[in-house]
Amino acid sequence: MIGLDADRLKSLTLCISAAGLIAGLALHFAGHPGVADRVWFVGVVPALLMLIVDIVRSIGRGEIGLDVVAALSMTAALIFDETLAAAVVAVMYSGGTFLESYAEGRASREMQALLSHVPRTAIRHRNGGLEEVPLEEIAPGDRLLIRQGDVVPVDGTIASEAAFLDTAALTGESLPARLSSGDQVMSGSTNAGEAFDLTATRVAAESTYAGIVRLVEEAQRSKAPMSRLADRWSLGFLLVTLAIATGAWWFTGDPVRAVAVLVVATPCPLILAVPVALVAGMSRAAHFGVLVKGAKPLETMAGVRTLILDKTGTLTDGRPQIVSVATYGGMSGEEILLFAAALDQASKHPVAQALVAAAQADGAVLPLPAEVEEIPGEGLVGRVDGHRVVVGGYAFVSRQAGHPAGRHSDLDAGSVLVAVAIDGTMAGHLVMSDPLRAGAVEMIERLRHNGIARILLATGDRKEVADRVTRGLGLDAVHAGLSPNGKVSLVDGERKHGLVMMVGDGVNDAPALAAADVGVAMGARGAAASAEAADAILLVDEIGHLGAGIEIARGARRIAMQSVTAGIGLSVLGMIAAALGFLTPVQGAVLQEVIDVAVILNALRALRIRPASTSEREAREDRSAAERCAGHS
Repeated sequence: MIGLDADRLKSLTLCISAAGLIAGLALHFAGHPGVADRVWFVGVVPALLMLIVDIVRSIGRGEIGLDVVAALSMTAALIFDETLAAAVVAVMYSGGTFLESYAEGRASREMQALLSHVPRTAIRHRNGGLEEVPLEEIAPGDRLLIRQGDVVPVDGTIASEAAFLDTAALTGESLPARLSSGDQVMSGSTNAGEAFDLTATRVAAESTYAGIVRLVEEAQRSKAPMSRLADRWSLGFLLVTLAIATGAWWFTGDPVRAVAVLVVATPCPLILAVPVALVAGMSRAAHFGVLVKGAKPLETMAGVRTLILDKTGTLTDGRPQIVSVATYGGMSGEEILLFAAALDQASKHPVAQALVAAAQADGAVLPLPAEVEEIPGEGLVGRVDGHRVVVGGYAFVSRQAGHPAGRHSDLDAGSVLVAVAIDGTMAGHLVMSDPLRAGAVEMIERLRHNGIARILLATGDRKEVADRVTRGLGLDAVHAGLSPNGKVSLVDGERKHGLVMMVGDGVNDAPALAAADVGVAMGARGAAASAEAADAILLVDEIGHLGAGIEIARGARRIAMQSVTAGIGLSVLGMIAAALGFLTPVQGAVLQEVIDVAVILNALRALRIRPASTSEREAREDRSAAERCAGHS
């Protein structure tokens, strides 16, 4: 069997065991019991040998698993000529290991889909034409053509008017999304509409998709901590099994009763139900946009009591947005934005770029500016369509226009006022702010409902800005002006209340993410350092997905514990029944393996966990659709 991979070996062992059991039964009922015993014996040997190899490897790692009981039961059954019972145990054991492989394969199917969609080349605009190049040659700023059906190869922004993207492989969203010019696109999305142009913002190796693939590979190599906990239980369970089997033999003088006890105690797939439940939970969380790096973070996430949120880019969107436009003359707000954005095309300032993106999102065609002069920290002066335009702070623009600066004391903390003057006249101003992410309020309420006792904000921003952003959220505390070390100290101090989760997106959050019991990074636009330090990644910039991830983690842990408790409890009851003579070895083998298969199937329920938040959202969408239909009728 050398050269066979593990899955094929398990399949082959199951086939041999099952064929031996069926052939032996046929021979037995045909009147050849002696030949049947030999066939059953031959069918058991491969499964027993594979089991012994696994046990030796476990002992070499310093682990004693419950598979020892399975080996003892098969060996004892063969010694005492209970070959049919041994054959049943062999089939159920090999069937259990095969079921484990199937379960893990199904649980990781959505993650494997990420790997299967990895693009190798991209179509790049170059010198008025198109060329196909390897991903390694793509650099930030390159303009790429994404054809219909293509997988987006690198992170970037929409350079065409619009695009229609399917993000199901990344986020689980069933419907494609329409994105506009300037919108961010994650690598790994599929173009579900017409061809569009994409401006690369990261090289392939640093893009979201490549990072997700690396995290998937790391997650698949992880071992569930609860399986190690069950391994620690295994020594006690083994001693109990041997005590009951020895007692049955001692008091009755019948070794067959001891064999029956050992057979009933065979917990071959039982211990596999725990990692199956947690791996299934990881897969389910990924389906809802939360990529957990391993089973240990998933289990820890289920017990979190304190949540610490970063502000910029986490609780807020992280990009300035226009919240109001004021006009002083006859121009409309759209015209003021057009002139301001056209001039701001010449600046790399985040506020300037936000204005450009806002204008383009409204469908504006921006003329090219000329004679542009940028005064650092003040603003820009230039010409747009023959008009002299000044854009910048209110005081700077007022001076350029020859008007008194005035005051705007009603401006909220953390907001930015961008004034605009055209041809020497103050035309108006735009107020920009970094708003809360959509769904933040609902997420806070849902997390509290699900058992998060403390929710705090940790930010390096000013106190007045933090207070304004969090007004009405009902947080337990707001910590502002924190350095990276200050965030770490906050995480350490909150441990007295229970397990701590930290959510952030910037490089300055990475130390706190690493220090927390569970660190969660905003993956779509977050810094690479935060993603590396975190235990879990939100694949989309929607904080509401965090609540779904926690619900799934708790559900998976609950299902895993159900499997352990029910499986071991029923096994002990079965052993007692066998010791009292109510079960023969064959009956005990069938009963125990039915229990084992049942608990693994129970573990697979983690693949169907549906967060309450998702159900509520779908219900709202159904109601809205019904109302629209009623309105049309």
